[in-house]
Amino acid sequence: MARLSPGDHRPERDRDPAGRPRNARPRDELGRPLPPGASGVPTMPDDLVLTPHDALDEAQRLLDAGRPFHAHEVLESAWKAAPTVEREFWRGLAQLAVGLTHARRGNPAGAARLLARAADRIAPYAGQRPYGVPVPDLVRFGRDTADRLAHDAAVDLTVRLRADPGHATTAR
Repeated sequence: MARLSPGDHRPERDRDPAGRPRNARPRDELGRPLPPGASGVPTMPDDLVLTPHDALDEAQRLLDAGRPFHAHEVLESAWKAAPTVEREFWRGLAQLAVGLTHARRGNPAGAARLLARAADRIAPYAGQRPYGVPVPDLVRFGRDTADRLAHDAAVDLTVRLRADPGHATTAR
């Protein structure tokens, strides 16, 4: 629970046992903070560690359930745990999910910027198909969706992180 420092009228941030800032407020299905004590949806644990394939499976499950913010948390966890050569790939996937979050929250301008940035970030991986991810398809989805959002056109926010859920292809 947030506390006030002596002489300060702003609440202190929630912190974990190591002193890192955390937001303990419950969140809705799109990751928006709810009032303290409200009933929210479960979030991802801060120390979540999944294999890349499991992270993609879980992120897809969350995307399919209409929870792109939570998919972003899973992908962000994979990004932070990834080897250096894969970090921009995972960061781009996380940005794709955040872009979808903004679109679902009714922020088309923010969504368009994030989706275009995500497409640019993953584009260098297009010739590799890391973990079975059809990178060219996701780049096209990100750019096309960003363009449609920027022009107030109708958009389909359905995305497949892997064309083949059997994920026969491994990372580079």
